[in-house]
Formats: sequence, C-alpha cells, structure tokens
Amino acid sequence: MDCPSESNGFQAHHARLLTENFHALLGRPLVNGTAKNLYHAPIVVLSHTTDADPILNYGNLAAQRLWKLTWEQLTTLPSRQTAEPMEQAQRDAMFAQMRSKGFIENYHGIRIGSTGQRFEIKNAIIWTLHDNSGQKRGEAACFREVTLL
Repeated sequence: MDCPSESNGFQAHHARLLTENFHALLGRPLVNGTAKNLYHAPIVVLSHTTDADPILNYGNLAAQRLWKLTWEQLTTLPSRQTAEPMEQAQRDAMFAQMRSKGFIENYHGIRIGSTGQRFEIKNAIIWTLHDNSGQKRGEAACFREVTLL
C-alpha cells in the first residue's frame, strides 16, 4: 500500500475499513471526516495484517512520528517489533483478550521506537477489522496518551 496522499485518496479504502469497524464496534467515530483527517489526526492509528507474523500496513503521521519511521519503514515492520521481546507476552495476551470480543479499551503497554526510545501507551483501543463480507482483514489500534520512559 502506498503512502496516503491526495493522489490515492489518503488510502480511502483502508481508512474506511478502520473507521467503519471502529464505529460498528464502539458506537462512536474514530475521527471526524475523511481519510485525510485520519492520516493527519493527532491520535496514533495503526493496523496490521492477518499474517501469522503480522506486518504493519497502516500508520498515520502521529504513528510515524512516535516510532520515528517513514511510511515505507513502518509498513514493512512486523507488528511484534513495536514491543520489546520482554513485553511481547503481555502484548500477545492483550490480543487474545481482544479477539474474544472484537475490541478492548483502556489497554496500557510498553512499546519501543526505532531509535530505542521506550514509551508507555495508555488507554489504547484495539479492534478487529472485517470487510463487508465478514472476512477478517487485520487488527488496529489507536491511542492518544504516551509517556516517554
């Protein structure tokens, strides 16, 4: 998937998948407006694929800034690498809990950026992405609160 831009409608199809699933599961909008608003939103929004070892396939500008990665770097990163090895079991447990009901709220966890900077994410919402036919297309997260460690 190319970097969201005017020329590709800021990845409107994927943005719609993110926002429609969020709204269906939580009953409120993820962001107001367009795919462009999602890409430029002040909250971090990420998603990953359904592969056995999921790869990030979307990260808005807030996510790119937090992890200090370009779009191209972010969207080739295995999702598990956003957490240090010692934090991955806790991350895996969170995903198991989320999968049982389709989403979770108020998740807290330690993550690591590309420079080695550790940070805690707080009050994250994690949800499953399904297309119109009900097929699972990935999982997503959003959060606003970050504390550098």
